[in-house]
Amino acid sequence: MIEDSQLDWLKLSLVPGLGPASLRLLIEHYGSPSAILSASSAELRHIGLKPPTVEGIIEPPEKQLQLVLDWLSSSDACQLLTMDSPDYPRLLKSISDAPAVLFIHGNIHALKQPQLAMVGSRNPTPQGRENAYEFAAHLAKTGLIITSGLALGIDGACHQGALDAGKQTIAVTGNGLDRVYPAKHRELAHRISEQGALVSEFPPGTSPVAANFPRRNRIISGLSLGTLVIEAAQKSGSLITAYKALEQSRDVFAIPGSIHNPLARGCHQLIRQGAKLVETVNDVLEELAPLAHNTHKNAALQAEIPHEESGHDSLQQTVLEAMAFDPVTTDVLAKRTGLEISEISSVLLILELEGKISSQAGGHYIRNAQT
Repeated sequence: MIEDSQLDWLKLSLVPGLGPASLRLLIEHYGSPSAILSASSAELRHIGLKPPTVEGIIEPPEKQLQLVLDWLSSSDACQLLTMDSPDYPRLLKSISDAPAVLFIHGNIHALKQPQLAMVGSRNPTPQGRENAYEFAAHLAKTGLIITSGLALGIDGACHQGALDAGKQTIAVTGNGLDRVYPAKHRELAHRISEQGALVSEFPPGTSPVAANFPRRNRIISGLSLGTLVIEAAQKSGSLITAYKALEQSRDVFAIPGSIHNPLARGCHQLIRQGAKLVETVNDVLEELAPLAHNTHKNAALQAEIPHEESGHDSLQQTVLEAMAFDPVTTDVLAKRTGLEISEISSVLLILELEGKISSQAGGHYIRNAQT
């Protein structure tokens, strides 16, 4: 059962033509949602509201309201978060068009943790997908919650990487949370709701129409300390998210790629416009760690990637020592260390993401001088 004040916010969020910015002005004028709902139609018309909006305030859409109430009562995991709640994310509340209400399926407290938005192409290259998964997994281990849009491609890989690392992730959708879009991500969405949260400003019953996704993107960036773009064409929704982040005075990061890859051009465009070029996880952490500490007193971001068990440190040191400072292949490392190829490949990937080694042509790896 929701409280009366929440119900008032919910009713106003369902009024046609009453967007976040207009509602914020009305709140400033009347002082509270209940005062708006108590206003006469003549008064509402006098301040300039259009007839359909006035009608929606005087007589809220009962059928749609009941659909939302039924959804909220269907599970304890289904929750409504209003702008006046102490649990409403402070970073999101600071943007000019913050949503009046958020529908949440999962852990509502995840929204108040330090977040990094990670976005990219729906049709990434294999390397782009791997980068998204690995960066998300390692960044999640540092204490950042990975926030993305549940889309196919890069978004899905980011969510998967965070989940497989045993960490929370947040998916912001462009439709109501009574359905999963895209349908291929039904199982992924279920894992996210159990381990993190699904979030939407759109009430249950809302279809995933194209106009909803730019609105969704401002929430992805608005929740987050910064936005990391993995792969993106020059005209893509991912760049919309990045530009929204810039409008919101948030950091933007981009991973460069081959000049021959059309999905690298959006990232290169962002870098030319001032986004930070990212080669390793630490390129992100050195910018966001101070911000996370300032915005969340319990944030535990570290300057280096933590390892979950001391065995990881030992394996990495073993591989580094076996590399010396000459280019080597995984086969050579297997002979020198006695480790399995699969185990070495995993360690090499971590070392490369941390900036301790570099990959070269022909499947060779070389230890960086500073390590």
